Amino acid sequence: MITLKGIAPDMIANNLTPYEPTHPGELIKDELEALNLTQACLAKSIGVSPSLLNEVINGKRAVNTELALLIEAAMDLPSDLLLKLQSDYNMQMAKSDTSFMKRLASIRGIAAAL
Repeated sequence: MITLKGIAPDMIANNLTPYEPTHPGELIKDELEALNLTQACLAKSIGVSPSLLNEVINGKRAVNTELALLIEAAMDLPSDLLLKLQSDYNMQMAKSDTSFMKRLASIRGIAAAL
């Protein structure tokens, strides 16, 4: 973590958590638009159903390893970037779930007592 004299670490741009997490589907959508491709064309070229790809692009379904590799082959989007975005998205969604965070706090309390 970066530390600068007199600046709180959570106020440095590289250390900020985005207000809304970025789902990798947003990046795929942007790349499709930049390449002037349709979702149907990409889905056909990588051998997945258009509805599956649409759900990923709309953030309703996660990007898995196989899909990331297929997209990388078709669009030259690095699969590791897509998977990192998905992991970051999952982590931020879990951390924003208050009931889950209460559950974690409870488990940490129990573990600390052991």
